[in-house]
Amino acid sequence: MDALLKGEQALLGAVLLDPAQLDTLAWLTPADFYRPAHRALFAAMRTLSNDQRPVREADGTVPLSWVTDTVAEASRQVRGLNASYPFTLIAACPRPQNAPVYGRMVLEGSIHRTVLEHAVRLEHVAHIDAEQHQVEGVLHHADALTGVLGDLARRWGTEPRPVPPPGPGASTAASPVGPKETEDEQFLLAVLVHQPAAMAEVYDWLRPGDFADAGNGQVYRCLGALHHRGEPIDEVTALWEVQRRGLLVDGTLSREQVDSLFGGPGAGSAEWLGDQVIRASVVRTAAGAATTIKALAEAEAMAPGRLIGQALHALGPLDEVRARWRTANGQPSPTAESAGPAQRPDPAARVRAALSRSPQQRLAPRTTPPAAAMSGTGATTTSPVRTSPSHHLRSTS
Repeated sequence: MDALLKGEQALLGAVLLDPAQLDTLAWLTPADFYRPAHRALFAAMRTLSNDQRPVREADGTVPLSWVTDTVAEASRQVRGLNASYPFTLIAACPRPQNAPVYGRMVLEGSIHRTVLEHAVRLEHVAHIDAEQHQVEGVLHHADALTGVLGDLARRWGTEPRPVPPPGPGASTAASPVGPKETEDEQFLLAVLVHQPAAMAEVYDWLRPGDFADAGNGQVYRCLGALHHRGEPIDEVTALWEVQRRGLLVDGTLSREQVDSLFGGPGAGSAEWLGDQVIRASVVRTAAGAATTIKALAEAEAMAPGRLIGQALHALGPLDEVRARWRTANGQPSPTAESAGPAQRPDPAARVRAALSRSPQQRLAPRTTPPAAAMSGTGATTTSPVRTSPSHHLRSTS
């Protein structure tokens, strides 16, 4: 059986056996449960607890009405619950006092599932925006994913900061390149070669990495080097720069590709064509980040803190190319306050969040005298839940 399903069942069983466990699970929400029936049951427990209904009798026992009322309340939200399922949940709980640990399992599963859902949505929107040559939709969903990662980090008790993946060779996944992208790039390079002032229109915000075709990006790098050195740009100087960088020798470019690029019409607006190239770069970078984050979220062994940090790191290249796209379109850059977290998380709050997910350890004070300890003075005891077969539940240890 799936460990996450077992964890959800054990947690619900623990609360059915000991409703007071809800006080230690304030950080858990019904939406964190995977199965709809479990979401409805946990929400029903919250509702009954908020109504301050007595869930224990005077002798400390848990009445059977706690179970029947929970099932009745949950049945208003989901179909298929029967009277026997709560007892299946109770049987699935080895130790009711371990409820915080079971809740941590549920929260871990919820974090993986939530990140995966938003990454899939971002990837889908990126493919749509690539066809329509738009960027607004993909940027909106990227911001939504960033916000979700920040919220999940605070719930888990960690700082929402990018963390690079361990090991060499880890990079953002590449996305497929369409013929329209390569066409725009070739037109742009021809314009840059044939119009002397064209390079100044795009040099400040367009980078070689924005080109989908690696060869086109290298040609743009050559033209940028000529512009940076203040040398003229034309068919001859561009060909010379390509040759002296060894791009024809190492196979990056062929003579036919160079002749096609430098022999093009060279008519058009470099600024407009550059905007098309960087738009495609924004969408392509977002799709690659989404694919990477999907792989991270699908890795069950990935700890939530690492998952959140590496997902934020995967979104880093998108933030960089978006900033340059905003510059190209004359849009003001977001302020530091809106671009990042409003404030650093309180370290004490992170500690409290971590402790709330751990079972409380009941230790006797070290200063307790031996005589007092033997007589029971200063020690705390908990009474087990007593039951009768017809009216009460028995707490298992």
